[in-house]
Amino acid sequence: MESNVQLKPGFRSRSAVNMVAADQAKSDADSKRGSLWDHQYVTELPESLVTGSGDKDPSSMRARFERMIRKAQDDLCKAIEEVDGEGTFIEDAWVRENGGGGISRVLQKGKVFEKAGINISVVYGEMPPEAVKAASDRGVTRDAGYKDGEVVPFFACGISSVMHPRNPMAPTVHFNYRYFETDSGLYWFGGGTDLTPSYLYEEDAKHFHQTLKDVCDRHDEAYYPKFKKWCDDYFLIKHRGERRGIGGIFFDDLNEGDQDAIFAFSTDLANNVANAYVPIVNKRKDEPFTEEQKQWQQMRRGRYVEFNLVYDRGTIFGLKTGGRIESILMSLPETATWLYNFHPEEGTWEAKTLEVMKNPPDWV
Repeated sequence: MESNVQLKPGFRSRSAVNMVAADQAKSDADSKRGSLWDHQYVTELPESLVTGSGDKDPSSMRARFERMIRKAQDDLCKAIEEVDGEGTFIEDAWVRENGGGGISRVLQKGKVFEKAGINISVVYGEMPPEAVKAASDRGVTRDAGYKDGEVVPFFACGISSVMHPRNPMAPTVHFNYRYFETDSGLYWFGGGTDLTPSYLYEEDAKHFHQTLKDVCDRHDEAYYPKFKKWCDDYFLIKHRGERRGIGGIFFDDLNEGDQDAIFAFSTDLANNVANAYVPIVNKRKDEPFTEEQKQWQQMRRGRYVEFNLVYDRGTIFGLKTGGRIESILMSLPETATWLYNFHPEEGTWEAKTLEVMKNPPDWV
């Protein structure tokens, strides 16, 4: 018997029996998490998750950004299901007592994708002191209008996605676009899109970077070189001396100039993720590969895990502000490997791929 969960067309529900058991397990687990965990799972998507006190204006940037990311989630889920050909996204949705909530969609064990997730979230919370300090350390103010040590209430709205294909010749992609606002009126945008291949195809790298550059150039020709370097710096695994992948763009703290112009830039980027990525995965998803190449992919996934759990600001921020654990850790691959003191032989495809992660070139 199917449950009466109302989902977007094309998204799959669980059976009624499984849902009752799963929701009971969630309830039991949630009760142990303490006051940070106030999520209420829902069976019907609310029209808007921007539901905090005073958030009634549909023309506000909060409301507009949420509408943008919900459409981006719908569009990209459809595109990825078409690429996979067999797998479908399963959806979980929730709201929070003080406003906000989220929608997680995850495709697992598909024909092309071992795991792909596209999440959106709307959060009303209090910024941890270490987050305020970290921003201050890089020269950005987060607590304008507040005294030193005073709690900084904030609103955040964003979309985040990671897709891990089965074939080691097909790269992993990640993107995230977000909007933050403090209750004092300070706002900023952030985000980026980046590519993590196990095996480098230069034509794919050039296509990916050119697509992002074209989007950037439509808004400000200074954006791509600045945000490309920022991406290379941000995704450095410091204890390894190598990047997680071959980059893309990354930006944060963007609030200079017209707010609508920055929103248009973020929208354009979110709408072009499929254009940057789908042609690559379609080209590589059926490439032949060996067991040794699969093992190299597993080792590169291990590097992915290291970065996300040790350095990624979004992961750390979510864990410190009571985010939904399953959604935060959605970015991790289903499987990964760590081999002791492994180094690829000089001159091999693996060594050449690793070299561009140590010394990022200019792709376009």
